[in-house]
Amino acid sequence: MRAAAERDVSNPETDLQQRIRLALGTRPDLRIFRNQVGSLPDPRTGRLVTFGLARGSADLIGWRTITVTPEMVGQQLAVFTSIEIKTPTGRTTPQQRNWLHAVRSAGGIAGVARTVPDALQIVTKAASPASPPGKI
Repeated sequence: MRAAAERDVSNPETDLQQRIRLALGTRPDLRIFRNQVGSLPDPRTGRLVTFGLARGSADLIGWRTITVTPEMVGQQLAVFTSIEIKTPTGRTTPQQRNWLHAVRSAGGIAGVARTVPDALQIVTKAASPASPPGKI
């Protein structure tokens, strides 16, 4: 019993992120990936190595496949999707807000999800430009 408790190193945001990934993974129009961002020292050289897409980039990134307007009937496009996961009390950093704004400004899907329904709403409402998905 103790070994199982020691192995559980997750936190509330990690648990929420996993639930959201599982819920979004059932949608055939989405491909979402975990984007771990940070830096650690290289154990051999001590030099700092950064990883992840970019500083401030969201926890989940990928694309949503959509079918476009009548002049492009039948063609499908992948729309970049970026979802930042936060607990109910979590706050976005300025870099994260800038990232989400940049994705939306470029025509992508972006938002902050604090629950599984939030994440589903972000990707569902994205089909209508008149209703921006999720608050930043």
